[in-house]
Amino acid sequence: MDVGGTFTKGVALDAATGEILASSTVPTTHSAERGVSEGIVDALGRLVAGSGIRLDEIELISHSTTQAINALLESDTHKVGIVAMGVGPEKRDVVKRTRLGGGGTGAGRRGLRSAHRFLDTSRLITGEDVRAAVDGLRGEGAEVVVAAEAFGVDDPSNEDFVAERAAEMGLPATCSHEVSGAYGLEIRTLTAAVNASVLPKTLRVARYVEGAVRDAGARAPLMVMKGDGGVTSMETFRTTPILTVLSGPAASVAGALLYLRASNAVFVEVGGTSTNVCVIRNGRPEMRYVTIKDHPTCVRSLDVRVLGVAGGSMVALRGGRVDRVGPRSAHVAGMRYSCYADPGELRGGRVVKVAPREGDEEEYAAIECAGGRTYAITNTCAANALGLVEEGDYAHAGGDAARAALAKLGDAVGVSYSEAAFSVMQISAFEVTAAVSKALKEFRMKRSAARIIGGGGGASVLVPFVAKRLGIPYEKAAHAEVISSIGVASSMMREEAEVAMSEPSPGLVSGAHRKVHEAIVAKGAVPESVVVDSEFFPEKSVLRVAAVGSVGMDGAAAPWAAGRGRFGAEEARLRAAEIMGMDPDQVDMPFESGHHMVFVGHATEKRLFSRRNRHHVVVLDRHGRQKLSYRNGRVMQGGAISLVEDLDDYLESRGSGIAPQVCLVNEMQMMDFSGLTSPAHMLEAVMAEVGTGAAPGAGAAAPGRAAVIVDMS
Repeated sequence: MDVGGTFTKGVALDAATGEILASSTVPTTHSAERGVSEGIVDALGRLVAGSGIRLDEIELISHSTTQAINALLESDTHKVGIVAMGVGPEKRDVVKRTRLGGGGTGAGRRGLRSAHRFLDTSRLITGEDVRAAVDGLRGEGAEVVVAAEAFGVDDPSNEDFVAERAAEMGLPATCSHEVSGAYGLEIRTLTAAVNASVLPKTLRVARYVEGAVRDAGARAPLMVMKGDGGVTSMETFRTTPILTVLSGPAASVAGALLYLRASNAVFVEVGGTSTNVCVIRNGRPEMRYVTIKDHPTCVRSLDVRVLGVAGGSMVALRGGRVDRVGPRSAHVAGMRYSCYADPGELRGGRVVKVAPREGDEEEYAAIECAGGRTYAITNTCAANALGLVEEGDYAHAGGDAARAALAKLGDAVGVSYSEAAFSVMQISAFEVTAAVSKALKEFRMKRSAARIIGGGGGASVLVPFVAKRLGIPYEKAAHAEVISSIGVASSMMREEAEVAMSEPSPGLVSGAHRKVHEAIVAKGAVPESVVVDSEFFPEKSVLRVAAVGSVGMDGAAAPWAAGRGRFGAEEARLRAAEIMGMDPDQVDMPFESGHHMVFVGHATEKRLFSRRNRHHVVVLDRHGRQKLSYRNGRVMQGGAISLVEDLDDYLESRGSGIAPQVCLVNEMQMMDFSGLTSPAHMLEAVMAEVGTGAAPGAGAAAPGRAAVIVDMS
């Protein structure tokens, strides 16, 4: 499922073959009693009926959503109360860095609404201190709380304390350390505030969606897509919706990569409310830190530029002319597109200015007809009036109605219908053209070698117009109107097995987990994305093991991808040597697991008066894909206890309070601990993953071999 701002699209897909069994598109039910969940259930019912599959045959349900991003684009957010903390002498600096709109946070005039309080942590803060601060924020209209403290990533106890007290008072809360492990208080606070501003909305959405799907009779695990292209549980959506803020755009990119097999292209998906622009190079999408409108964050996601203009964007008038198009859409305003109305009805109507939502200015053009019916004038209307949308296209409408609507708009601004339509298209296309041009320049893609792929139901409305202006070849994606849903379905995998055992000993359970983990990775799941859960049924003497994972975003790991092969050790060593730029004789493989191979290249660097040994570390997966590269690193390996002791000795020998970048490779997956900046926290995390909670030197039994890779560059 892809829950867009205008439509909810769904596909039923055979995960083994990639065959689309059925598809459906229904209006997104924003104003329904149970919100967008009603549209999801409607689409699900149509998929089941159209494909002939039973509800109990569904292995996994996943959805992407534009709820968070559309709320931020349209400023449909909740006022955030920020409780900032620090020691007294630092108050001025802490306040400057945590007060939105001040100190360069970029969240001012048209950004997040916020209120602010400061608590001095040079003494122990009490529940009464927090309640007084939260009461004051609530009195200023705050509906959600952010707790932010300088160095809160090292000691989050005060942030957690504030969040717990706020929850007791009925306000949802976000702690800055929950959204990022970065030390920058300013960017961490802003990221937490962006997360918090949509938290009440996403809490409701999650509750409604889960309840509606279960009420419909579906029992398959329900997942949500993240902005980085992976899938995660609904719990993530409830607590840190910012991780899913580019969920919808990520879904369309996944469709381009995994279904269309795009290798070098600019993918432009046009929905009803927003347009997504993404560059794909060598079969991989670019990654970046997310910026939403004027709000920089420290959340990593696919590099998708989200624009507040699309097929359903309404036309705003000011000073007797077309001023802009969007970000409000016809669907958000609860109006039909005028190009789908009766032409005669439109000719008898008049242009009026409307406010799509309460609190908006009355500046968007609409056509008011007899009987009180009002129709929106949109990009889709303008494109159809100019004859730009071919018959049979998803966005095609009757030309007579579209021309009648744009004639009314032309009369209102003193031009012909074609001039009015062209003006609307030019204003809309300018924003998309600028985004595509900027992306091409950033990634050094020549226009002569580029192509633009259009996706989404509104692809034919804007993308051919943009491609023509840029002089770049254009092609429309297959199944363009549901390409994002195909991306969601293609990105997730599930594997389940039942193992007979009279009693679940740790060894048997671990073996069962490993077997299911290997099976889902063999199907194409990225090893580090796999989550394995199990449940023992004593009455049946059966352990049921289920694994959920994400497909790699390079397209090669899709289960139906052609030519997928596994690398042998020697072939992988040659690939690693090529990446390092070294002779293969200088490269050895000190560690390998079922899914990864760790290579070290040994070289000597000449300096002015000395020489220095350098050890280039590269990790490849079994398909030869580079997963990590440190120009100078150190590999520690062994059983749990010896590994933890070696890491502890190394961290202590550095004499630094800031931990280096560290990755752990074990039999099941590879984990990046670079987000942990405290050496103590990093050591604790590694201890938890290698299977012992014992302190170094405690002599606990080592459960298996693993490798820790430290970046020493």
